[in-house]
Amino acid sequence: MCLVVLAFDAHPEFPLIVAGNRDEFHARPTQDAAWWPDDANILGGRDLLAGGTWLAMHRNGRFATVTNYRDAEAKSGKLRSRGHLVAEFLQSKLSPIDYLRGIDDTLYAGFNLLVADRGRLAYLSNEGGELRELPAGIYGLSNATLDAPWEKVKRSKARLQVLIDQGDVNQTQLLRLLGDREKGPLNEVRPGRLPYATAHAITAPFIVLPDYGTRCSSIVQMRSDGRCEFLERRFDASGKQSGESRMSFSAGVNR
Repeated sequence: MCLVVLAFDAHPEFPLIVAGNRDEFHARPTQDAAWWPDDANILGGRDLLAGGTWLAMHRNGRFATVTNYRDAEAKSGKLRSRGHLVAEFLQSKLSPIDYLRGIDDTLYAGFNLLVADRGRLAYLSNEGGELRELPAGIYGLSNATLDAPWEKVKRSKARLQVLIDQGDVNQTQLLRLLGDREKGPLNEVRPGRLPYATAHAITAPFIVLPDYGTRCSSIVQMRSDGRCEFLERRFDASGKQSGESRMSFSAGVNR
């Protein structure tokens, strides 16, 4: 399970605001967010098992994030890692919508993908999420299609809207939004596949379980002048902070 809330052209100072939690097994090897050694223009964490990433930026201001689709039917054959969809968009020069049009979604297990450049945002899922370019607004994504009415998505979107309305959008407040450990209603618990306590725990925006949970929270804020602030805060299996990375750069200045 993962969670992303995103404001696109919904704030006078920040045309792009992203707050996201990456939920994963604690044993899965991961590289902390940094500029990639094999592509110094990409900033983000990295899955060391498959080589992709769940959320990253390019120095030119391109942004992408992907989530898995819960309970997607297994596809036959060898599948590509969904995390490569993020890196390949960042390295592409295609517009967001044109990049998504070119994806052969049969090569991947169920995914939701959001991609943006400095003016356009687009979305695609291979599990019923229609390819579309998105207008200005606030969006929420977990492990169903965009803006699915899960409690964690609705609550997080509403809290982001309040921060924008109050002029209180900063890293501290966005981390508090992502740190919400309140579980969702019982009707969101899927019986059978997981033990009840586990199935209920993953309905929270921030998940704490011994083997699986929120590994990191990421914040992206891009200002109208192109200045970008990127924060990744990492957590251990008990939900305690275990590390942090902070970077800033001006979009459009490549290395």
